[in-house]
Amino acid sequence: MNAQPTGAAEEARVLVVEDDRGIAESLVRGLRQAGYAVEGVRTGREALTAPSPDVVLLDLGLPDIDGVEVCRRLRARSDAAIIAVTARGEEADRVVALDEGADDYLVKPFGLAELLARIRAVLRRRRPADTEILLHGPLALDLRTRQVSVDGRTVALTPKEFGILECLAADPGRVVSRQQILERAWDSHWYGPTKVLDVHVAALRRKLGVPGLVETVYGHGFRLGALQESHESQESQEES
Repeated sequence: MNAQPTGAAEEARVLVVEDDRGIAESLVRGLRQAGYAVEGVRTGREALTAPSPDVVLLDLGLPDIDGVEVCRRLRARSDAAIIAVTARGEEADRVVALDEGADDYLVKPFGLAELLARIRAVLRRRRPADTEILLHGPLALDLRTRQVSVDGRTVALTPKEFGILECLAADPGRVVSRQQILERAWDSHWYGPTKVLDVHVAALRRKLGVPGLVETVYGHGFRLGALQESHESQESQEES
């Protein structure tokens, strides 16, 4: 997969608000390695006085001010994307944080790859890139215009189908769970049945017309398959 984004990671500033020193250092290190400009603070007061970043990773269990209150104050004065990062996993906690202005909610423990994907997603929503094209074999996704093509042939997708494909194309080969796809393509926090996904995946495969492109990993989810050459090239070789 090749991506050519305008507004690359190194241009985005991330504020990590986390009072656990070990977790904070791990997050800062991982984000810097991914190309982000990162500042870390340990209290709500520091978060509220820090220069406004592009993304805030906000722990809700801060020692001085409740994280939900920090979220509310940040949203009142800033358009930064806010991802609540916390051990609180109950639905009521998620609802409160989202109602107070959080853009997304990530429950500890979590992997760096998922965190980076969430950051990319909120950045796209907050400041769409002028140009961002994802390429994988014969497949091309233009994230700005939301257009898809296969071997240069435009493929008309529904918003849900595009959301599924975008989720998979962000990291080809990585298995994305059914729930993760639903949360990103349908709603930030989807609680309905996951079977609805199968209908849309079947339609997506039919429209793309590339066998093996969207793979099912039974018991886990879906991923983009490893394609070494374009579908068009394969057909040309078969004809010759």
